[in-house]
Amino acid sequence: MATAAARERARSELLPLTPEGDFITMMTHHTLTQLKTMKLDGMARALEEQLALPAAAELSFEERFGMLVDRELAWRDSRRLERLLKLAKLKHPSACLEDVDYRSGRGIDKRLIATLGGCDWVRAAHNLLLSGPTGVGKTWLACALGQAACRQGFSVAYLRTPRLFQELRIARGDASYTRRLAQLAKIDVLLLDDWGLNPLDQPARSDLLEILDDRVGTRSTIVTSQLPVDQWYGYLNDPTLADAILDRLIHAAHKLVLKGESLRKKDKV
Repeated sequence: MATAAARERARSELLPLTPEGDFITMMTHHTLTQLKTMKLDGMARALEEQLALPAAAELSFEERFGMLVDRELAWRDSRRLERLLKLAKLKHPSACLEDVDYRSGRGIDKRLIATLGGCDWVRAAHNLLLSGPTGVGKTWLACALGQAACRQGFSVAYLRTPRLFQELRIARGDASYTRRLAQLAKIDVLLLDDWGLNPLDQPARSDLLEILDDRVGTRSTIVTSQLPVDQWYGYLNDPTLADAILDRLIHAAHKLVLKGESLRKKDKV
């Protein structure tokens, strides 16, 4: 058993009672328990690391405490990003702006992407419209911008437009429609992929107007489509609703038109 002097020395130095480090002092154990109870897991881990490093004892209290606080902030940022990315359900979860392919002919402006990466467009509740032929990387780029928004602390949700309308049709029948619209309205960046693939019926057009009306001026929407933006009015096929929908979607929107051959074909070569 450790002597009283050994216990006192361990308490003062916040070091294990034994050379092997199998036990920590009662006071340190209590501190770690309290930190975890308060969900300060980053700080708790940093303290455990300090206890395992003899050199940490040479640092001042202020230095050691500052290191604990820094670790807690980093830990929280990491957990928040993990949570946001999980909820976003991006089709390409590993897509990031650092990996954007700027080869000539694709129509991607480096300066514009760098600006969008700062997410001021999200803070201003602007929209982002990506159009271009199939396979040029619209969805991938949209997911990369969605990931950038998650990094800035914004909530993101990826949805294929055809499946969204199917989901809302079902929601009308099981009385969850209003609740689902409310959920969509709270998302900072709503990513609607594959816009314009299938014709829209009247309920789908009405659903689209409801979604966009809840978001105009308060939240941002990303849309990817094979159809050029100037063909969207005809695609909606209802002059009254088309005016209302496009006014909410295109006003204050950034437009990116991707060009070139399908990247999928190049990957097969």
